Amino acid sequence: MKRFNYKAKDKQGRLVAGEVEGADMSHAAKLVRGKGLYVISISAKMDSPFSIIKRIKERITTGDVSTFTRQLSTMISAGLPITEALLILRSQSNGAMQKVVAQILADVEAGESLSGAMNKHPKIFSRTYLALVKSGEVGGVMDAVLLRLADTLEKQQEFNGKVKGALIYPAIIGTGMVIVAFIMMIFVIPRLTSLYSEFNATLPLPTRILIGISNFFVSYWFIVLAIAGLGFYLFKLYKSTKTGKRKVDELIFKIPVFGYLQKQIILTELTRTLSLMVGAGVPILEALNITSEVVGNSVISDALKDASRQVEKGFPIAFSFARHPEAFPFLLSQMIAVGEETGKMDEVLTKISHIFELESDEKVKGLTAAIEPLVMVMLGLGVGFLVIAVILPIYNLTSSF
Repeated sequence: MKRFNYKAKDKQGRLVAGEVEGADMSHAAKLVRGKGLYVISISAKMDSPFSIIKRIKERITTGDVSTFTRQLSTMISAGLPITEALLILRSQSNGAMQKVVAQILADVEAGESLSGAMNKHPKIFSRTYLALVKSGEVGGVMDAVLLRLADTLEKQQEFNGKVKGALIYPAIIGTGMVIVAFIMMIFVIPRLTSLYSEFNATLPLPTRILIGISNFFVSYWFIVLAIAGLGFYLFKLYKSTKTGKRKVDELIFKIPVFGYLQKQIILTELTRTLSLMVGAGVPILEALNITSEVVGNSVISDALKDASRQVEKGFPIAFSFARHPEAFPFLLSQMIAVGEETGKMDEVLTKISHIFELESDEKVKGLTAAIEPLVMVMLGLGVGFLVIAVILPIYNLTSSF
């Protein structure tokens, strides 16, 4: 939810200024008009550093949404009306989630559907989530849909936790190495190597290389940071284009070990989401279109869009997937063909999702096992080079006396 400053006039024509919180500017204006005011101007409120920090602390995580879905599912399955369930959840929630639940409750009490009320919070509830809730409303199976949705969100959270937990160690070690090397080059090495200049001795090659790198960082560190910042900005700018994003995503898939792992993770989420939507009664075309928009990788997203077009023309789903071997493995199109023949597409997609998840777990373990010794070797080589570059001149000077 964003904050907006507004100026308005009341029914007596008096000028009123204030602040309102809404999903977007039109929603905020609607809330102001709901107070019986005539909007003159409305603008987004600039956030102070303290408010940004507070917003980060109060951000709604996937775990919050998963817990909310599980609790709402349990209450609706127990026979509670949606408004009463939301009222209980509002009192049990904290922070930003409490405000969101309160707004959803207010909209539902005003006559909106649950999916319509949730649609005002697109940053919290994804398109997949909203489509499933809507299908539950239409089919009258809201309790079953929310139950499956809660199970899926919890599985996704658990799987993402495994991946992040496995990669956090090498990330911390790598970041620490870069920071330590930067500090040594700018502050430590110049003080050590300044001693050698007093002896006017010929320094070994490793020492000269180290001094050259150190002098460059000391004299031009701001240029290095500027080039790094400019390079990052240009990369983000290139990636924001359709062609750039496609090229970057293709490159990610070509990275040894990591690229395959990334693809398996995306396919795990993709098949799990499709299984959930098909099982909830969402039409396959709508499921493919929605999934293509929420998938982060443009290679798979474009393949899904083309598959949707092929299915719309009357081609089988398996054939449409088989047209894109760069995005979908042969096993996926095979399993989908089985699902089409047996009429159990949701069950087949759940099984293939489980297979991809197991393969991803194995790849994560393999990647972690490969990265840890590699990081230690790189760390040892770096430390060894520093020791040789610093100690070797001292040894040469002492042996010359």
